[in-house]
Amino acid sequence: MKGVILAGGTGSRLDPLTRVTNKQLLPVFDKPMIYYPIETLVNAGVTEILIVTSGSSAGDFLQLLGNGREFGIDHLGYTYQEGAGGIAEAIGLAEPFVGRDRMLVILGDNIIGGNIVQAARRFEAQPSGAKVLLTEVENPQAYGVAELDGDRIVQFIEKPERPPSNLAVTGIYFYDENAFDLVRQLDRSARGELEVTDLNNAYLARGEMTHDLLEGYWADCGESIEHYLQACNLVAEQGANRINPNPSGPAPSPVGRGLG
Repeated sequence: MKGVILAGGTGSRLDPLTRVTNKQLLPVFDKPMIYYPIETLVNAGVTEILIVTSGSSAGDFLQLLGNGREFGIDHLGYTYQEGAGGIAEAIGLAEPFVGRDRMLVILGDNIIGGNIVQAARRFEAQPSGAKVLLTEVENPQAYGVAELDGDRIVQFIEKPERPPSNLAVTGIYFYDENAFDLVRQLDRSARGELEVTDLNNAYLARGEMTHDLLEGYWADCGESIEHYLQACNLVAEQGANRINPNPSGPAPSPVGRGLG
């Protein structure tokens, strides 16, 4: 399974911090933001990683991360997304890298307190399809939300005015090799983007979507300046995932829920 980190976007919600640099290059406590999703992937045993970035600071990722050897990465690649085309569009850009393998996609501004080892192993055991990780949040209106019937997801809704649950879809997605074909079939939304919610609903329509609840806390650093500050403080107080020399080992105990 290959890893894809989405580190593009304009970062407008963190203005003026992002006027001269990419959002994922900002510090979160003692490390650049981009370090956290890298560590999450490596902890899960994913050591072939592609970073999708954009903007005028894209070259700074290469200067910061190099070939990724210090993280235990076997292969680190980079690609560029022009404009704000949406998360699903960015996923589509990973096709030459991923090929017919499966992939683990994580947003570059997502930080978790535990790890996703067990979720990754369960996805690998699936015959096909996709998996999303859900977490409870206080403001589900700000996120993509899962509507459930018992333990079964029946619909994903992007930023609903009346959320059917408080279970937000975190920026961690598992997809099989059919994801790229499904992305090509998507229509752009009213804001001109290819939405990851539509991609997830496409898998749901095929009956090939599973989900797990995320263990530990989840922080979306890009939602607002307030959320960014909360994430920095949370990592300082609680810590975050670190490179685990035993990726098959148990996840740390939960220490909280999603910020918001």
